Amino acid sequence: MVAASVLGAIAQQPPTPTRVRGTIEGVDGDLIMVKSRSGEDVKLHMSADMKVVGIVKIALADIKLGSFIGTTTVPGPDGQQNAVEVHVFPEDMRGTGEGSRPYDLRPNSTMTNATVAQQVAGTDGQTLMIKYKDGEKKVTVGPDTPVVTYVPGEKADLKAGARIIAFVKPLPDGSFETNRISVGRDGLTPPM
Repeated sequence: MVAASVLGAIAQQPPTPTRVRGTIEGVDGDLIMVKSRSGEDVKLHMSADMKVVGIVKIALADIKLGSFIGTTTVPGPDGQQNAVEVHVFPEDMRGTGEGSRPYDLRPNSTMTNATVAQQVAGTDGQTLMIKYKDGEKKVTVGPDTPVVTYVPGEKADLKAGARIIAFVKPLPDGSFETNRISVGRDGLTPPM
């Protein structure tokens, strides 16, 4: 009975985050204070090898046949995968995280990183057939779907007010360490 109650308590604990999304409130040396999108105060310690990349908005027309993209999708009422966002990887990031897996942006969302194999323009966006090593997926990208790409970034971009998504690992004191932060440029909130 004790084992069952312990297992129940463990099952009710929220999963440990691997990403923190939010707004930088302050920076002190290698420590970044973030207000997460859900309202928590989060401390991020920058690793010595941390990489910063900028996120900028681009047009839907900038997605080309052969582009390597990442897209968060959710199933529509008809079962079609609808893009919540699309990010186009620069060529030097081709292959990053290739595949499809559950994602934490929205309930029932998946992240798929794949190559655009076919595009069909419609009156209300585009339908993309994207292919990855172990499969393919048909994705509808609406005209209002955020489309972004990566640009070089630097630690100086990490300042109060900047909106970020950080890839993290938990530390024993309840804070997190990050070795990669994507920061929105020109007030953009990284949509992924």
